[in-house]
Amino acid sequence: MSDLRDDVRDLFTELTGHAPLGLWSAPGRVNLIGEHTDYNDGFVLPFAIDRRTLVAVGVRDDGVLRVASTFGDESVEVELAELAAIVAEGGLDGWAAYPLGVAWALGEAGADLAAVPGLDLVIDSNVPVGAGLSSSAAIECAVALALDEVWQLGHTRGQLARVGQRAENIAVGAPTGIMDQSASLLGQRDAGVFLDCRSLEAEVIELGFAEAGLVLLVIDTGVKHSHATGGYGERRASCEAGAAALGAASLRDVTVDDLPRARDILDDVTFRRVRHVVTENHRVLDTVRVLREAGPRAIGELLDASHVSMRDDFEISVPELDLAVETAQANGALGARMTGGGFGGAAIALVPGEELSRVQVALDGAFAEHGFSAPELFTVTPSHGALREP
Repeated sequence: MSDLRDDVRDLFTELTGHAPLGLWSAPGRVNLIGEHTDYNDGFVLPFAIDRRTLVAVGVRDDGVLRVASTFGDESVEVELAELAAIVAEGGLDGWAAYPLGVAWALGEAGADLAAVPGLDLVIDSNVPVGAGLSSSAAIECAVALALDEVWQLGHTRGQLARVGQRAENIAVGAPTGIMDQSASLLGQRDAGVFLDCRSLEAEVIELGFAEAGLVLLVIDTGVKHSHATGGYGERRASCEAGAAALGAASLRDVTVDDLPRARDILDDVTFRRVRHVVTENHRVLDTVRVLREAGPRAIGELLDASHVSMRDDFEISVPELDLAVETAQANGALGARMTGGGFGGAAIALVPGEELSRVQVALDGAFAEHGFSAPELFTVTPSHGALREP
């Protein structure tokens, strides 16, 4: 992390000729359980991870917002006063749409973008991109926290989560829910964030992985996905159609007892999409209960069931993710599931520390045997949320 801080400071100084005013950071997240439930007003249980995005910020003497990063070849400049018109015309694209979208969303939330000072932003990150670990939300939350402080806007973290979601939905064009931003802003060490996506009430839940001798292994398949295109939006539309057909405001209001009626009135594909969301909400609630009553070693079956539901009912897995899950399960993991929006990205496995090496060796071997590119394997630790770096 110290190297990341040095790198972003050096790049900022190279770009501007002076040191930054400060550094802000926000983590990626792993969603322990609760997939595609957030935009259905449901429940999720993510945690912030020890991979972070940093933004170095400096104040300008004009009304320009300039953004640069280690993952973009050129900096991007816009007049803050023109940002609303640019977004309305669909004029943001690429990585810069995330930080610029946050500035636009803060304007929607009350900031006078014609009056606030211009800024230079330089971004660096060690959150893997496209792995389902919310690299986009980490950018949004680091930038939102920084701009809120520098522009003295006074938003709560819950409000900043909404700002990040709004930026991603409108400025970027990805129809994601609010889970990722909430985890990045509200996370705490050794804990998950149990979030009610309807009320936005959040409760910190002790996970107890370290005390139980468990590690959380991320298996990044290297298969890239994009929320702004394709299947993610189709799944969301199916959920909304299913809820409407059942006379519900959202699938949050549909229970397991309603599924027989849903099967009778919905087509097969829509029914299976609905069944995933309804049963996944129950799995989140069960996971929170089991963590409290029996501890983390008892949640494996719930993780396994979540993956089966995503594979068979929501149909968002891919062969690499299925292989990762099945191999981990067969070699000592207590439970495993794909995580993130699907169609690529990463799986997670809850593994006793003494079994970690065996699981990793088995995964490398299985991917090679199937002719897949080697997965990137790393453990993550539940970590603190967004903050200003000392």
